[in-house]
Amino acid sequence: MSAASVGPAVIGMAFVRSPSGVDPFYSEIIAGMEDTVHPRGMQVLMQTVPSQADELAVYRHWVSAGIVAGIALSDLTVDDSRGPLLNELGVPHVTLGEPTDAAGGAVVRVDNAAATVRAVHELADLGHRLIGRVSGPERLVHTQSRTAAFADAMAAVGGTAFTAVGDYSPESGAAGLRLLLSGAERPTAIIFDNDVMAVAGLEEAARLGVRVPEELSVVAWDDSTLCRLATPMLSAMSHDVRELGGLAAEALLTVIDGGQPQDVTAPLAEFVARGSTAALSEPSSV
Repeated sequence: MSAASVGPAVIGMAFVRSPSGVDPFYSEIIAGMEDTVHPRGMQVLMQTVPSQADELAVYRHWVSAGIVAGIALSDLTVDDSRGPLLNELGVPHVTLGEPTDAAGGAVVRVDNAAATVRAVHELADLGHRLIGRVSGPERLVHTQSRTAAFADAMAAVGGTAFTAVGDYSPESGAAGLRLLLSGAERPTAIIFDNDVMAVAGLEEAARLGVRVPEELSVVAWDDSTLCRLATPMLSAMSHDVRELGGLAAEALLTVIDGGQPQDVTAPLAEFVARGSTAALSEPSSV
């Protein structure tokens, strides 16, 4: 889509390309944004880039060429320079996540810490005390928030935490499950930080002959269609990702229309129990 064809009635969103392509999370975010802006005759321009430096270059181009009326940000990193850049460029923007400084833009806050605590307590209520987690990239603010909350929640339930670091790709989901199950003491439940890794972990468990949920409970994040198509269907920390996109677009449109930047808190993710989780039958091992 060229600059000439889109015009200024556009909101833009660029993000660093995942090793596995476009994550279902982003597809739902974009769909929710489109639901909100299309009635106003606006479009959403999505672009994937290889690095955050390229993302900054895209924003400079969009603004200097007059392509976008506003920009949506997600996947904050430590010392993230994107919000300050957009503030410097004078373009309306909204951040989806947990910024400590919104840099003059609107915010849709997602409480990853509380959702992580809820996930741990749901598994603890099923009797699990040996709980693993395959995280997203450590540079992301929401990964760090979940990591700290996971450690605190596991301590609160008197459990033992196991962690493997992933990158949201299916390969890292499978590798993370293998790593967590390779020790002498093995988790009886594993939380994956996105649904793509969870599906791959579920498939790897089947390949290894580990029965889900009889021997291992598995919990996904985000709850896309992938979770409901898996066998067994994946339990998940579920939030309406499409609604998140709509909230972000609404907050951004308020700024575009000349209003004050809003600071909105999204509904907390809820645990949806499906076939991949069960009460622990053998507390000491998988």
